[in-house]
Amino acid sequence: METKTEGTYEGWVILEVMGHRKLGGYLKEQVIAGQAFIRIDVVDIEANPTATQFYNPSSVYCITPTTQEVAISFGTNHQPAPVQRWELAALKPSPVDPLEYSDGEDEY
Repeated sequence: METKTEGTYEGWVILEVMGHRKLGGYLKEQVIAGQAFIRIDVVDIEANPTATQFYNPSSVYCITPTTQEVAISFGTNHQPAPVQRWELAALKPSPVDPLEYSDGEDEY
């Protein structure tokens, strides 16, 4: 269920962040820009990856080690939604195709 190496933890968990967000998945430590972060990989019931998120350890309220089956089941019912549709501006079609060939005669 878990792997311990020199004071680090890696394994299946229920992760609670600041008591407001709960995630089920596989947790491990990852260093980004020289700082340690908690990484959680959330998978669906068929073990397909659905999200990876990184948290500063100081934002963690609780880590509950559990079995793979429980973490996946919990994670399937508590999928993270980092961006909501209403937070994104409507995309407008570009007047120029960025992949269109340019003959070099265009002036900017």
